[in-house]
Amino acid sequence: MNKSELELLGSSKILVTGAAGFIGANLCETLIATGAQVVGMDNFATGHQKNLQEVLSKDNFEFIEGDIRNLDDCHKACMEVDFVLHQAALGSVPRSINDPITSNDVNVGGFLNMLVAARDAGVKRFIYAASSSTYGDSKALPKVEENIGKPLSPYAITKYVNELYADNFKKTYDLDTIGLRYFNVFGRKQDPNGAYAAVIPKFVMQLMQHLSPVINGDGTYSRDFTYIDNVVHMNLRAIVTANQEALNQVYNTAYGDRTDLNELVSLLKEYLSEFDPQIRDIVVKHGPERKGDIPHSLAAVDKAKKLLGYNPQFDIKAGLKEAVQWYWNNLQQNN
Repeated sequence: MNKSELELLGSSKILVTGAAGFIGANLCETLIATGAQVVGMDNFATGHQKNLQEVLSKDNFEFIEGDIRNLDDCHKACMEVDFVLHQAALGSVPRSINDPITSNDVNVGGFLNMLVAARDAGVKRFIYAASSSTYGDSKALPKVEENIGKPLSPYAITKYVNELYADNFKKTYDLDTIGLRYFNVFGRKQDPNGAYAAVIPKFVMQLMQHLSPVINGDGTYSRDFTYIDNVVHMNLRAIVTANQEALNQVYNTAYGDRTDLNELVSLLKEYLSEFDPQIRDIVVKHGPERKGDIPHSLAAVDKAKKLLGYNPQFDIKAGLKEAVQWYWNNLQQNN
């Protein structure tokens, strides 16, 4: 990042919704380190206060406990803000299948509230977490931003609706937006607990407890697992870009490679066994495939590289090594 880009960050006031989630918390920490004034908002429905421990005492951080389903909370959070990084959402395909109404209320109704509040506050740019689930039943690989299929879950529908609303708010109200289609993000601060825990922290915790992780299906489903630092980098590029062509677009946010679940577990066992040799011999189990899951996911990141200057530094192995070290240091109490 060049000097003028760092100066832009340092002189900006930036709102991060979902600040107590693992992506939001990592964004807050990075932005605060640049000198930016950061406002974090969360209702702790899925985020955790412990994720904010490092930032709550910082002079350039303000926290608002609020819900994006409440328009007044959104207006309060957007006051005098230059940029919004909207991360708040109810993730998880299975959660949306079990409770589509709440997923829609948060991911669509809450998203619309945030757009309205950002518009009313005169925010310069609204950057939001979109999702690779938008590609739906499209079988084409790699996934290219302009070619999507039909969504396979209520969650995927909500994230596609976000993109439609963002496009409409540019055309109707001239609010500049950038959507980032996240691909299976993992890394430090990601919650390993709960019914809807992401696969990597869930498998790590099970392996650390000498339990057999259960892979849904035969393990040949593959994903473009994306380390958190690549995602933080992409969000920063979306803030600082001066390229007008880059605005009001959606971008794949990934590394651009795919790993199947069998390979993933093998890597986790290899890296964790450096701390505990017994983990290497744990047997993996297989269960039924999950409803709404797409078989394969691989992102083309050429558009982001060209228009945003995106340059992901962590492939799956480098990211997992960093993540496993963090998990080992922070999840010991669960063993």
